[in-house]
Amino acid sequence: MTTEEEIKRRRTFAIISHPDAGKTTLTEKLLLYGGAVQLAGSVTARKNQRATTSDWMELEKKRGISVSSTVLQFDYRGFRINLLDTPGHKDFSEDTYRVLTAVDAVIMVIDAGKGVEAQTRKLFEVCSRRGVPIFTFMNKLDRPARDPIGLMDELEAVLGIRSVAMNWPLGNGPDFRGVYDRRERKVHLFERVVGGMYRAPVNVTGLDDPIVSDRLDAQTYSQVKEQIEMIEMAGAEFDHPLVLEGQLTPVYFGSGVNNFGVQLLLDSFLQFSSPPRGRQVAVR
Repeated sequence: MTTEEEIKRRRTFAIISHPDAGKTTLTEKLLLYGGAVQLAGSVTARKNQRATTSDWMELEKKRGISVSSTVLQFDYRGFRINLLDTPGHKDFSEDTYRVLTAVDAVIMVIDAGKGVEAQTRKLFEVCSRRGVPIFTFMNKLDRPARDPIGLMDELEAVLGIRSVAMNWPLGNGPDFRGVYDRRERKVHLFERVVGGMYRAPVNVTGLDDPIVSDRLDAQTYSQVKEQIEMIEMAGAEFDHPLVLEGQLTPVYFGSGVNNFGVQLLLDSFLQFSSPPRGRQVAVR
């Protein structure tokens, strides 16, 4: 493999979020779907549960938080992936800021029940100043969540970045059943796995398939179809160059803890993010 080919297949990115939005959980699930681990760990500190791969320090295992930056490297579908797990708590933010100078893209995790929070906003600003491509994962749809259109509007109102929905949630909270992939026009219906330790079984079909309406109550199914029609007509169009310039963020909905939408996020991110690019360095 030539040097140029090796560069093209590399993806170096970090995951940023406010504390407790699900950053480390998503990190672990990306490792699971990327084939780097066979069993996903838990970010809780219960003695009978497996610790996460990225939280290796004793303090991290006890408190269930990341206090150090960790580089996790693995190969997946021809890509060499460098995933940087960074501290989310503000007490360790300096370490996170340093890491963000070395990445080529970020995945921004947002708690769908809370929206954009303070630490997310600070980390976003660091990335935005450098023009880093930002991919957004609206997490925790397995819990009561805010209106998805409102969440996307908040990205522009609070962070000043345009957004485009790559998929759309089918219900939320206990009734969250899966997502609609807008690009493929396919519904991904997921089955919950106890503890989220293994890949969630998925059934892929069309939006008009009776199985979809059977899995959703009538009101939710009608609302989902109406929302999808609305964003198809009035939503932003996907523009790859704008994504790479950090001016447009692709948005994915899902649940990291239940593995809903993780595979779609990973595959789409690798497709639309960029390999390492040249940078200008000031010479004194």
